[in-house]
Amino acid sequence: MPSLNRLIFIAAAIGVLVGWLIGLLPEDAGLRGGVLYASTLTGAVFVGLLKMVLIPLIFTSIVVGVASLQAHHQVHRVWITTLLFFAFTTAAAMLVALVAANLFRPGAGMSLAMFADAMQDFEARQMTMPEFFRHFLTGLFKNPFEAFTNGDILSVLVFAIFVGVALVAGGQRYQTILQMMQELLDMLLRIISWIMWLAPLGIMALLTRLVAEQDVTLLMSMLGFIVLVFGTTLFHGAVVLPGILYAVTRRSPLWFFRGSREALITAFATSSSSATIPVSLRCAERNLGVPRRIAGFVIPMGATVNMDGTALYEAAAALFVANLIGIELNLVQQLVVFMTAMIASSGAPGIPSAGMVTMVMVLQAVGLPAEAIAILLPIDRLLDTVRTAVNVEGDIIGSLVVQKLADDGAEYQGA
Repeated sequence: MPSLNRLIFIAAAIGVLVGWLIGLLPEDAGLRGGVLYASTLTGAVFVGLLKMVLIPLIFTSIVVGVASLQAHHQVHRVWITTLLFFAFTTAAAMLVALVAANLFRPGAGMSLAMFADAMQDFEARQMTMPEFFRHFLTGLFKNPFEAFTNGDILSVLVFAIFVGVALVAGGQRYQTILQMMQELLDMLLRIISWIMWLAPLGIMALLTRLVAEQDVTLLMSMLGFIVLVFGTTLFHGAVVLPGILYAVTRRSPLWFFRGSREALITAFATSSSSATIPVSLRCAERNLGVPRRIAGFVIPMGATVNMDGTALYEAAAALFVANLIGIELNLVQQLVVFMTAMIASSGAPGIPSAGMVTMVMVLQAVGLPAEAIAILLPIDRLLDTVRTAVNVEGDIIGSLVVQKLADDGAEYQGA
């Protein structure tokens, strides 16, 4: 029987082919409607199963990860290394985007008239920088039961860190609770292994619908921007991140892509780094050999705050919109875009098209009209696939880099 990775790859290719063929049929064709309905239903079940285990998985993995790190006296080193890695790679992604956008100037000379209807129907959410900070900080600390119920990942993550630290501080007194958390995590990973056998079917359905429903005419009119975002995102994912991995760990990029292929394809199909967490953890631990104490901390954290692809997209999109409406952003304004996109991407939830909400803040930071976000709506779902895959790639590479640096630091201190 073929391996799960091979089945997922074959299913993805079939999904793209079927989606392209279905897209050629008239919109009122019975076959088109039936296939799209079946694809929607199958894709929704697969994503729903991943989301079913998402919140308990994040909570238990962070709790166990923090407790394990504390027990190994590595929590400070791992925490600091993780945040520094995320900040560095996000900054590198935006630098790539801004350099490419200034060189190729996508959108220059294009008319906004073709998007007039979309802009009339779109209601932008206004969010200033102080409002964003207030929303972000107050969202960190919520009633944990409310956070669990609403699927508020960031609040669950913060509460899990407190619980993990408390378990360590309590020592033997809380040993039973820690053991229960470890067993619960093992049980969830077993459930995830069952769900993953449905991954080929779910990914095929998601890609079928995605390819079939794209408006080719509209996509062609914005081809320059699409190519720029795809090119810069792929450059970051195929050159920058693997380069960092090799420089730190001396591990081959081919070795990494073979081990993480399952997670990257899932991220591409679902456009959700949060929904891909179970698969990312599975790849990091089983295929790439990252210890659970590292992967269980870095990957859920990365799915919340490490958004290289999203930051890259938001920086490029801001310059694209400026070109469309004839505004030249100077160096200072581009630095504002740089910093704002970095903050905004860190606060974007790991769900499809979540970056569109924080994109408004990036536009307004340099005086661009928030309504111009409607220009990006028709192509956002397409671009979201690649940037989510790069987001997830950054999380998994982060776990490998943090493992290497943490272990080297421990050896140095031991010496």
